[in-house]
Amino acid sequence: MKAIVLREVGGPDKVSYEEVDVPSPKANEVLVRLKYAALNRRDLFITYGMYPGMNLPSILGADGAGEVVEVGEGVSNINIGSSVIINPALEWGENRAYSGPDHRIIGMPSDGTYAEYIIVPAENIAPKPEFLSWEEAAALPLAGVTAFRSLMYRGNLNKGETVLIPGIGSGVALFALQIAVAHGANVYVTSSSDEKLVKAQELGAKGGVNYRNENWAKELKQEMGGADLVIDGVGGDTFKDLIYLCNPAGRIVSFGATRGPVKELVLPHVFFKQIDIKGTTMGSPEDFQDMVDFFEEHKISPYVDKTYSLSEAADALKYMEEGKNFGKITLQIG
Repeated sequence: MKAIVLREVGGPDKVSYEEVDVPSPKANEVLVRLKYAALNRRDLFITYGMYPGMNLPSILGADGAGEVVEVGEGVSNINIGSSVIINPALEWGENRAYSGPDHRIIGMPSDGTYAEYIIVPAENIAPKPEFLSWEEAAALPLAGVTAFRSLMYRGNLNKGETVLIPGIGSGVALFALQIAVAHGANVYVTSSSDEKLVKAQELGAKGGVNYRNENWAKELKQEMGGADLVIDGVGGDTFKDLIYLCNPAGRIVSFGATRGPVKELVLPHVFFKQIDIKGTTMGSPEDFQDMVDFFEEHKISPYVDKTYSLSEAADALKYMEEGKNFGKITLQIG
């Protein structure tokens, strides 16, 4: 089979399009012939070696959708020919509140979805929502469950609350926008692109500001009022502005830090406003199923920005690195 393999770090140019053996499922595993895969920023970080527990070589990719073509011994609830999506969170553990010590994600160190076939545990397979295309279904899992858990489980989002999502355009941020709007929240966003702000409003955002403006936080405060919940994957120096924009007793849920650490955080700004700051990453099996059910109920379709062929994975990763995408980037495989 064809696959995208990373054998050494150094950026997207280090991935190679190779012929590798088709794996065989063991007990309680299934073999899936993939139709589409989707990119996550995690994949880009891995190519640079910026990820804990690096173990190469590995086939990249956490997200995918396809058809079951073989099942291992002990698998009785999944039929050959089933259309499925893959939950990329392996061995989450028994406690929904946090992942256990054996938790890991498909696509390094275990082989991932940038391939024609993949082996996954049967428990990590879910039926593909019928209303989604193969491409949309592949785009959903990792970013979808991260956004859903951030909002609904860690963020305790209530209908009618005001939600702020900085850096709109990434997969998680867009899913958070779609989920929050469907749940009846009032959503505001930030971006460095006026075009992305317009697109976000087309998807239901009430408004937003360009954070390249010198007084963007004050502008947003005037437009939005205050935020009951902030879903942040940016971090960096702007995190202090998020505290300023929070309502008293507001919540900030952090799922990433693309701009690095938060420096010189003034803690009194946090405790005098009674603000909760929570961390989250990925999601439990319960989060994943609840996320799929929510998308089914509200008929939410992932927003796909651009599609490449599997052999063009390096170009797709470079495009992601530019940060110009609005929505998910996918790879067509089968």
